[in-house]
Amino acid sequence: MARTARQLLETTTGKLAPDPGANRLVPLVARGAAGRDTLAALALEQRWVIAADRRSFLYLADRAAEEPETAAWFTALAEGENLAGQRLEAFAAACGVNEQRTVAYEPLPGCQAYPAYVAWLALNGSPSEVVLALHANFSAWGGYCATIAAALRRHYGFTDEACAFFDFFAEPDPALERTATAAVQAALDAGRLSEDLVRRYGRLLRSYEAMFWHTLWEREVGQED
Repeated sequence: MARTARQLLETTTGKLAPDPGANRLVPLVARGAAGRDTLAALALEQRWVIAADRRSFLYLADRAAEEPETAAWFTALAEGENLAGQRLEAFAAACGVNEQRTVAYEPLPGCQAYPAYVAWLALNGSPSEVVLALHANFSAWGGYCATIAAALRRHYGFTDEACAFFDFFAEPDPALERTATAAVQAALDAGRLSEDLVRRYGRLLRSYEAMFWHTLWEREVGQED
């Protein structure tokens, strides 16, 4: 029996789930053991990621103009990045990020590899396969955000406003889920999905996501030496 879009989304997310031990930074934050300087670096890196991803999603939406369900999903992602960017500013301020620090900050290559690959996908990837690969990656990202949001309140005394960026991603968006399901179903019906490409895209996204967190963890550990 042919699989439905929902089944494919769920199995792909399961297959591309990261190793539980791959992220060393989030457990530090969860214990309140990560320094505020590292949290500030997280905020500054996310500013770069959000701006880059928003443009990538808009470009993917434009490329998928003849696939309305797919285009709608990428457009919704781009709109979400706008909202996330607004919420990020309160977190950055709570971490002590000001204009001088922003101007002086040099982005870390290991953190910016992820949005660079998303930009590559925007230029070269098949939009239908990119939907599945990104959707799978977002599941892990949402879990990290939920853990961080709880830890910021418990250990760092951050306000709800300062945690709003992580709250935004912590829970699945039902409307976005429905749009993703419609996009994948349309791709299945049209026979334009390659699961080999999905696995390739997803594996690289998972690796670059892990690199993002590992780079910040190395920065944190380096400051302790």
